[in-house]
Amino acid sequence: MNPPVCVVIPTYNEAANVEGIVRMTIAELERLAPQAHRVLIVDDNSPDGTGALADRLAESLPQVEVLHRAAKTGLGHAYLAGFERALSGDAELVIEMDADFSHDPRYLESLITAAQEADLVLGSRYVEGGGVEDWGLLRRIISRGGGLYARLILGVPIHDLTGGFKCIHRRVLETIGLETIRAEGYVFQIEVTYRAVLAGFRVTEVPIVFRDRSEGTSKMSTRIAAEAMWAVPFLRRSARAAVRRSKPAADAIGHRNDG
Repeated sequence: MNPPVCVVIPTYNEAANVEGIVRMTIAELERLAPQAHRVLIVDDNSPDGTGALADRLAESLPQVEVLHRAAKTGLGHAYLAGFERALSGDAELVIEMDADFSHDPRYLESLITAAQEADLVLGSRYVEGGGVEDWGLLRRIISRGGGLYARLILGVPIHDLTGGFKCIHRRVLETIGLETIRAEGYVFQIEVTYRAVLAGFRVTEVPIVFRDRSEGTSKMSTRIAAEAMWAVPFLRRSARAAVRRSKPAADAIGHRNDG
């Protein structure tokens, strides 16, 4: 039997995308995990009515749940709220996915299949077969450079540390000390993966092609990327301390990183 899957999709002003991405995601999950799957939309009080659209989807689609947050306080907070809700249910696999179609639902199959052997699966733009489309030169440089910088500073063999398309086993989320994560944006994605590596979980990457959004406005900026560069060195101390506190649980599970 397939493990229960919960896809967490944070939204803020995604009225143009939310219905399409949810329906495509459900169609894939029906094929891949027909026994138990759900989509959790985490809306940060979007002024464009995304939350109301999500509620209507939940009324018509039993697989859809909506978590309304009072305000936009950052991607990391939205995901942490989504993780908490997913873990309070029966989810064994929790998947992070963007609402803007930059993460194609057809890659869910690769993520879920790889999760049969790995504890954390990353949809990677920077392994063989992966890539990006519709990006300008500056954004490519920032993304590639930021990932390489984080990899070198943290000393981990991960090609795409800043990516946000992930499949995470429940045991990882229950072990890495989510309650102590304060990072946002790029750094949140880096920290979740880094903590999993430090805890000895098996991490692997599968190729995806990331496509820039065609509807709505990107939430990424050079300021957010610059903040990530500044914050990464501090993860070496904070993440290690958090994982040390949870190390007994990680040792009991006994998983490892692919390298």
